[in-house]
Amino acid sequence: MATLHHSLVFLLAIFYAAPSNPQKINIQELKCLVCQKTVDEMEKEIEKVDPGKKVDVGTYRLDHKGNQAQRKVELRRSEVFLTDLMETVCNKMDDYVRVRSKTSGKLMVIPLIINGAMNPDLGGYDIIQDGDLNKSLKFYCENLVEEFEDGIIKAFSSESAKDLDIRICSEHAKLCNMNLTEDYEFEANDEL
Repeated sequence: MATLHHSLVFLLAIFYAAPSNPQKINIQELKCLVCQKTVDEMEKEIEKVDPGKKVDVGTYRLDHKGNQAQRKVELRRSEVFLTDLMETVCNKMDDYVRVRSKTSGKLMVIPLIINGAMNPDLGGYDIIQDGDLNKSLKFYCENLVEEFEDGIIKAFSSESAKDLDIRICSEHAKLCNMNLTEDYEFEANDEL
């Protein structure tokens, strides 16, 4: 029922808020934006998990001294948790739309629904229609997590996981062309 509701709201928003003329989109830029939103969504889900929850990782084989090479890590930083998260995170892209800022003309990917209600900032953007009802956002996300799974897990596994959007989207996947300064200016200007 909630999915039907989201679909109806989405369709209404498309028909009433979308400009009548189709706009060209730079696919590389769109893939970069999807990558950044995927990292954001993963970070949100990881933050929901208690950092005090630990799991044993390592091998169950005995070394030459009869010891097991295991250690405890945060559940939310474990490979198993991150792999499970990557299997579902792209479903969140169903709630995002492509837009252009009415003031700057900048391409963005924003959530259509926030906390169960229509995004209150949607009026500041022109929704960009496409033939697939924004299913390409989910498609690009799925391709990203499939192709770069090992790098994503490695980045998120780190206890000092910082600047993950840059590490994953720019350095590892090479989808975005940005450095640390550009990224922080980008985020500061695009807060919703």
